[in-house]
Amino acid sequence: MQKKIYVTGLDDDSIAAKVDAAVKAVAGVTGASSTVAKCQVCVDFDESTAGIEDAINAAIASAGVTVL
Repeated sequence: MQKKIYVTGLDDDSIAAKVDAAVKAVAGVTGASSTVAKCQVCVDFDESTAGIEDAINAAIASAGVTVL
């Protein structure tokens, strides 16, 4: 499944790289790509993994970005 997550605080490419790395580290995530200009994170993940959406949101927050 692919999901677009809108965020605030995604101000530059270095923060985007931190968000991508944090999200990719979540079990069940197969890909992540942050877009600074759109303030969004596109995540590919296995939706059958229990609690994965909460884990993805927590990973984004751990990088200092707020999920809307």
